[in-house]
Amino acid sequence: MIDQITSYRDPDLSLYQLNSNYTLLLQIYPATFSYAIVFEDKLQAWAKDCELLVLDDPGSQHELLNYEYKKVVAGLQSTGFTLVPNALYNENRIADFARFLDVKPNEKIFAQPLDADNHIIYKVDERVVETAAIYGLRKTVFINKGWINAIAGNNPLNETFYLNIDKEQVDILNFNNGKIRFYNSFSFANADELAYYAALVAQQLQLQPKDINLVVSGDIEETDENASRLSEFFASVERNYLNVLHFPLEVTANQLPALAALSLCVSSEED
Repeated sequence: MIDQITSYRDPDLSLYQLNSNYTLLLQIYPATFSYAIVFEDKLQAWAKDCELLVLDDPGSQHELLNYEYKKVVAGLQSTGFTLVPNALYNENRIADFARFLDVKPNEKIFAQPLDADNHIIYKVDERVVETAAIYGLRKTVFINKGWINAIAGNNPLNETFYLNIDKEQVDILNFNNGKIRFYNSFSFANADELAYYAALVAQQLQLQPKDINLVVSGDIEETDENASRLSEFFASVERNYLNVLHFPLEVTANQLPALAALSLCVSSEED
């Protein structure tokens, strides 16, 4: 895999500039978190896979976290989820829907609109919930809500699978006439397993892999082992350059798609 930077800070950013117009975006996992700071539609700072203790003691390396941000959106990694069409969704039946998720004692349930047609009900490790509570749970969303809506808003093609790889998890998204046709997450250990799950989704949708184009983002490059394996089965594999924000030359949109796309959730999740 091509080496990528895992942090960035605009050299012209001054701590004295920070005010209520800046936005803090977070991705929170059980043991780590990533964050981005955005001004209007421009990325100002970014750091990936920070230890949770940094939130208590940012130090000089992450001093931007010492400031209070009026606009905050925290994407929570889920341990399982289900999509419910709006026509079937009932807030009083969340517990009934959650039974399909096999909720463990150390998991909490969240429910919220995912897009114009669906609600998502998802479970979250209580360690993630405790971390997110620092910023207020009203500011939390499903970790890939922004990514899904960013793709939906850019004329997704029926014969395209959109993949986002986050560590050893792949999210696979497909649309039919602009509506979500398929969305799920899979854990994988190697390139063979990644290709297997992508092919399995094609089979479930009664599609032929050779007719499907893959648009990939996250922890993947067009020349790495994962992409090479996928290209053996699918029509094409290309990077997703969907620009939700303006990025500096040092950072590509493909490196932090789900984190950057959380900026689309700000207006609906602010207090």
